[in-house]
Amino acid sequence: MRDGDHISRHSGAARRAERWRAIARLRISRFRVWSFGPSRNDGSGVRSKSHRALSALALAFILALIGFVGWVYSLGPLPLDEARRVSTTIVDRNGKLLRAYAMADGRWRLPVDAKTNVDPTYLKLLFAYEDQRFYAHDGIDPLALGRAAVQLGTRGHIVSGGSTISMQLARLMEPRRQRSLYAKLHQIVRAIELERSLSKDEILNLYLALAPYGGNLEGIRAASIAYLGKEPKRLSLAEAALLVALPQSPETRRLDRYPDAARIARDRVLDRMVEEHVVSIEDAKQAKAVPVPTLRKPMPILAPHASDNALATVKDAPVIKLTLDSNLQKVLEPLARDRAIALGPNISVGIIVVDVESGDVLARVGSADYFDVSRAGQVDMTRAIRSPGSTLKPFIYGLAFEDGFVHPDSLIDDRPVRFGSYAPENFDMTFQGTVPVKKALQMSLNVPAIVLLDRVGSSRLASRLRQAGGNLVLPKDESPGLAMGLGGVGITLQDLAQLYAGFARLGTTKPLREIMATKDDREPLRLLDPVAAWQVGNVLLGTPPPENAAHNRIAFKTGTSYGYRDAWSVGFDGRMTIGVWVGRPDGAPVPGLIGRLAAAPILFDAFARTGKTLTPLPKPPKGTLLASNAKLPLPLKRFRPVGELVRPGGEQALHIQFPLNGSRIDVDRSGGAEAAAMPVKVAGGVLPMTVMVNGTALGEIDGRRQRLIDPPGPGFARLTVIDATGAADTVVIRIQ
Repeated sequence: MRDGDHISRHSGAARRAERWRAIARLRISRFRVWSFGPSRNDGSGVRSKSHRALSALALAFILALIGFVGWVYSLGPLPLDEARRVSTTIVDRNGKLLRAYAMADGRWRLPVDAKTNVDPTYLKLLFAYEDQRFYAHDGIDPLALGRAAVQLGTRGHIVSGGSTISMQLARLMEPRRQRSLYAKLHQIVRAIELERSLSKDEILNLYLALAPYGGNLEGIRAASIAYLGKEPKRLSLAEAALLVALPQSPETRRLDRYPDAARIARDRVLDRMVEEHVVSIEDAKQAKAVPVPTLRKPMPILAPHASDNALATVKDAPVIKLTLDSNLQKVLEPLARDRAIALGPNISVGIIVVDVESGDVLARVGSADYFDVSRAGQVDMTRAIRSPGSTLKPFIYGLAFEDGFVHPDSLIDDRPVRFGSYAPENFDMTFQGTVPVKKALQMSLNVPAIVLLDRVGSSRLASRLRQAGGNLVLPKDESPGLAMGLGGVGITLQDLAQLYAGFARLGTTKPLREIMATKDDREPLRLLDPVAAWQVGNVLLGTPPPENAAHNRIAFKTGTSYGYRDAWSVGFDGRMTIGVWVGRPDGAPVPGLIGRLAAAPILFDAFARTGKTLTPLPKPPKGTLLASNAKLPLPLKRFRPVGELVRPGGEQALHIQFPLNGSRIDVDRSGGAEAAAMPVKVAGGVLPMTVMVNGTALGEIDGRRQRLIDPPGPGFARLTVIDATGAADTVVIRIQ
């Protein structure tokens, strides 16, 4: 080995050893830096201290951030469902409040829509006083918070919270007793969540519904109704300022307890508005001169029976809209109360108003006074089943007109008559002799009505009324009889009003509706043929009205039940039908209680209070026979009961041979009127004979006892032939 080689290897080993020592020192240095130990290098020590500080700050920030996120997460979701719970409110067809029901815990909290329910003056003052940049910020107003911080620093206590409306809503949703920085942070977080979940209008509406006003009043609507006696749609400057001031300290500014404190708070709001140039000095001065209310008013209770029924029918709906008209309801409730008081103790009154065209209930007064126990005020007498007295007579006459064996100007006898053991008598125990049919109805004579009912058929009358929506209630195990023509059946006032509306509708009824629905699938129901319905309405139009009332303006009928237990009056014009019931809810008799004297004046007064000009009844339908008795066909001049028909020469009974009852007739009109003519053939009877279709006379049967007639349009038709003695035969056919 050479010396040079030995020296070279020795120096290489030395260099490798030095590298290993350097690496070891570096590792030790790094270990000391990360272990925060002292360093031998002065520059490295300064850097390590900075690194340690930054690392500590970063770690603290991360831990704080994790803790804050965890805290926010621990808050859970916003309690929006609870905040949206409101009192159930019943409103009329135009959205006006009829009645509100307190929440389960007794609070009054009414739903609010700022755009439609609140006066703009109030909103202007609210934003200027509470949250000037409401529509600009995202839940937090840095300027307002900064102002609050400065006030806290300079005065040593909280002067203003700097809360936005969103933050105040958060506090109302999750109330806290103490005002602290923690509570403020909680409001800030919740306000941001609200802004991300709801629109500005939704936030404002929720705030206006939840703002406290003392006691069990929450929200501007409840406060305005309770303190001002009106909805907040139209507020004076003084009223708007008062409603802005009260929620700041609702219990210490309650108007019914601390009106002076409320007035001072209101004036403070007005002064602030002057400073903000929102209100002029003169306007503020005038507003300050207005005294504040000192009494709390009761919540409105209009149409209580209809409201109770709606609440029981519609479940879990914050707002229930009815077809009622609050303005009409307001004038009819005092009418019922005043007339009941005038009629005597324990008397109640029921009134219902129905729109003829739509079948909507426009007003329902269920009793004289909802809170009068002596008059059973909470019993809805418009839905109570009572004896209708003579109010069903028009439907008997309607069927008689429809069958064609009698005309309004036909003559009929009012004299003693007996049907087995049943002998009807008139109300005044007298008889009028021979009278026109229309006068018999207008005078409400009992004998002619029962005679006609015997001809029409009690079961047919009951069936037709039920078909048209009248729910008749008969005594147990009894079938319809002649007594139902004088009140021997049960019916409600609302059903009676629906049936009477059918006269004004020319023969069809519309099921009544009181609760508004998005879909209206009610179909008209058949009551009478159009001609017969018009004839009844025209006759009732001539009924003598109560004293001092105008004649020929309202078609109406009265009724009095057996024992003076119920007094009725139902009337109609071309627009509306009104039904009135008077009596004792317990069914006790009231001597002297007569429909004409007790109920009819209320009916006419109700029409007058509607504020509407009376609408004429429809014109007579095509084919209506308008003639005096002298010009009527011979069979229609006088009505004779079946038992009195005399057939000279032993003639056989009148019988329609063609078409047969229930037959289906195919009519081909392509060949003209002559080819489409339908023959009518009869046997028996006494000439001359008259053919009538759906109550319209079409001519006389010839000597061969037949006649060609022009058949009516497609559908069912009632064909009647009446002979010279008044005998008649009727068949129902279907034209197609």
